[in-house]
Amino acid sequence: MISRFVRLDEQHRPRVTLQVNGQPVDALEGDTLMVALLTQSRHLRQSEFDSGLRAGFCLMAACQDCWVWTRQGERLRACSTPVSSGMDILTYQPEAAWPVHES
Repeated sequence: MISRFVRLDEQHRPRVTLQVNGQPVDALEGDTLMVALLTQSRHLRQSEFDSGLRAGFCLMAACQDCWVWTRQGERLRACSTPVSSGMDILTYQPEAAWPVHES
């Protein structure tokens, strides 16, 4: 799989596992959701406006481009939300009817 981010260092931190679209994703403690997702994939989420794919924009929680959702529907900014073991994240808006693109 080709990812957008490549981890060059910091391999020593403890690993955590979260669910993303029903699939397990390993991350390192202290990573943000954005880092966890983009070290696994080329895109962060699907746009809620059309079938386009998004990868974040400002990387500092000022824009609206990195939203992801919990399975319960809570919206989170992936660029500023730290991962925690057991998180259950969706990269598409739960009530949206757009097709989901996997990579």
